[in-house]
Amino acid sequence: MNEKTIAAIATAQGAGGIGIIRISGCDALEISQKVFKSITGRNISEMKGYTAAYGHIYDGDELIDSGVLLVYIAPHSYTGENVAEISCHGGLYVTKRVLRAVLNAGASMAEAGEFTKRAFLNGKIGLTEAEGVMDIISARGEQSSRAALGAMDGALRKKIDSVKESLITSAAHLSAWADYPEDDIPAVSTENLTGELKSSIGILDKLLATYDAGKAIREGIDTVIAGKPNVGKSTLMNLLSGYERSIVTDIPGTTRDVIEDTVMLGDIPLCLSDTAGIRATDDPVESIGVEKARKRVKSAGLVLAVFDSSKELCDDDRELIELIKDCPSVAVINKSDLETAIDMDYIKKNVRNVVFISAKSGSGASELEKVVSDIIGTSQLDPSAAIIANERQRDCAKRARDFLNEAINALEMGITLDAVTVIIEDAISALLELTGERASEAVVDSVFSHFCVGK
Repeated sequence: MNEKTIAAIATAQGAGGIGIIRISGCDALEISQKVFKSITGRNISEMKGYTAAYGHIYDGDELIDSGVLLVYIAPHSYTGENVAEISCHGGLYVTKRVLRAVLNAGASMAEAGEFTKRAFLNGKIGLTEAEGVMDIISARGEQSSRAALGAMDGALRKKIDSVKESLITSAAHLSAWADYPEDDIPAVSTENLTGELKSSIGILDKLLATYDAGKAIREGIDTVIAGKPNVGKSTLMNLLSGYERSIVTDIPGTTRDVIEDTVMLGDIPLCLSDTAGIRATDDPVESIGVEKARKRVKSAGLVLAVFDSSKELCDDDRELIELIKDCPSVAVINKSDLETAIDMDYIKKNVRNVVFISAKSGSGASELEKVVSDIIGTSQLDPSAAIIANERQRDCAKRARDFLNEAINALEMGITLDAVTVIIEDAISALLELTGERASEAVVDSVFSHFCVGK
C-alpha cells in the first residue's frame, strides 16, 4: 500500500478561509514540486521538515491559486511518511481544483481513513488511538471530546498493556516451569496465579463498566418522551430542543406521529422522540400513533414519562407507569408551578427517579439533567480516564475476561497447568486484538472504513 502516494482534501468541503490538500507517501515532495512553485524558487524536495513556503499552485501551466506549502519528513509526520500539505483559499471549487492538480501530478486518491491507517501500520499510533481520532472528529460535547482525547493519548491502551504484561509474565513463567523441569525455576503457586488472574479480571471489569456511559456521551442515548395527552410532552420537547420542534395546543391528541430531534442535555446527547399521547382512543389515526408510542417506550434506552402534577392519576397514567417499570426512566412531574393534585406516593413507590419541572418556564431542567446523568452513569465517569469506547473494544475485553474466568475455573478443578497456559494465551490474544497488535486485516479495514476521506 505504501508504494503509492495518496492525496485528499483534509478540510470540510465548503466556503471557508482555507482549504487543505494533504499528500502522503514516498513521492509526496516530488508531486508537490510539480504543482507548487515557491516565490523564492525553493526546491520542495530539499525543504526541511516542519518548514513552510509561500507560492503559487499550478495544474501544468495553468495557474490555479496562491497558498502555503507545509513539509513533514518521514518518519516525523502524522503518517510516518513524507507528507506535504497545500493550504489554498477555501471554497468548494478551488480545493477540488487543487486536488485534481495533485492527482494529475501522480498522486492517487486516498481512501476513507487511509492517512490514519498508514499512521497505524507505520507504528505511529495504536488501534485504540486511531479510534480516538474518529471520536474526536464526531464529538458533540465536552465529555465526549475529553474521552476522545484520552483515547488518542493512549489511556485505554496503557491500561490494557498493564493487564497484558501481567498475563504475559504469568504465561511465560508457566511455560518455562513446564518446559524446563530440570532448571532451577520456582514452582508455580496456584494461589498466587489465581490472585494475579483475579486482579486482571478486576481491571477488565472496571473497564467494561465504562462502556454504557462512554457510548452514551459518544453516540447519544435513544430517549422517548411519553405520557397521556396534554401533560406537556411537546412543551418539554421544545424546552430541550431550544426551539418550537413540536406543536403545542390545548387540544388532546395533537401529536399523532413520532417527532424526533437530537438535543444536548448538558453534555449528554439525547436522540429525542416526542410520541403520541398514550390513551384509549377510537380515532384510527391517533390509535396508530399511540401504538407507536408504546413500542418506542419498550425499546428506548431512556424514558422521560411526563405527568401533570395538577391532575389526579388516571388509568392512562397507571398504564404508562407499568410500561416503564423495567426501563431506565424518569417520572417528570410537569406543571410544578400549579397546585399539586397528583398522587406522588404512588409514583414514588413505582418509579425510582422523579423530577419536578415546569416545561413552560424551564424550571427544573438542571435537576432533570442531573438525574439523567446519574441513570446513564456519566456523573461518575472520568472522561480523561481509560474508557471502552465501542463494541469492538468491548468484545475484545469481554472475551479476555471470560478466558481468565475460565482459567481460574480450570485451576480450581485441578486441570493441568499447560492447559491453563493455553487459556491465558487466548486472553492475551484478545487483548492484542483490542490494541491492534494482532488484529486481522478485516478488523483493521472495518475500523478505518468509518473514517472520513482526508483523515
